[in-house]
Amino acid sequence: MLNEYFFQTNISGAELDELLSKGWRHFGEYFFRYESSFLETETGSLEQVQVIPLRICLEDFSFSKKQRKILKKNISFQVKRKLVEITNYKHELFAKHALRFSSNRPNSLFNFISTNPTFVPLPTYEIEVWDADKLIANSFVDITPQAFSSIYAMFDTDYAEYSLGIFTLLQEIEWAKSLQKKYLYLGYAYDKSSFYDYKKRFHALEKYNWQKDCWEKFQRE
Repeated sequence: MLNEYFFQTNISGAELDELLSKGWRHFGEYFFRYESSFLETETGSLEQVQVIPLRICLEDFSFSKKQRKILKKNISFQVKRKLVEITNYKHELFAKHALRFSSNRPNSLFNFISTNPTFVPLPTYEIEVWDADKLIANSFVDITPQAFSSIYAMFDTDYAEYSLGIFTLLQEIEWAKSLQKKYLYLGYAYDKSSFYDYKKRFHALEKYNWQKDCWEKFQRE
């Protein structure tokens, strides 16, 4: 069963494109790919599940009716797209967002990005969402010659009705399409129902076939 990793402090966008195309992912300097994982069931036991890397083919993508409603609902918020900048606001937002998780709760934003994300392992970019002078959502992405790759997203749980996690992802899609990228990599989901099922609901979706070493159309159930 495939389970590989390595550490890299510097990588080019073209090199990351190649890794993403082979099912790799990274958090900061830690690069990894694996075919299976374990999912906690309602009874507390662990069930082995298959890992499914997912990406959106941006040329074929169109927003669903529900996604357009989310974009319209949040039109009053200010959206900023830029090179990453880590501030106290973001650490505070992360801490509040992390309370959503009853198990496997992340303890730091640096679990997902490097401590020097402007340069290591390559420049990280971000989308900020502001309600007046309050940061309410934030997502982090890699930008390569061919693609965007979603790294992590967080939001203020007081704004749960606004679907801000989906909203930042829709903003990433719009940004990637404006730069004429081919793909947006969504990270991993599982072959069983899980927290990551929202990733399976996007149009123009492909999954990576570990056995055939290729991407193929994702068939939604």
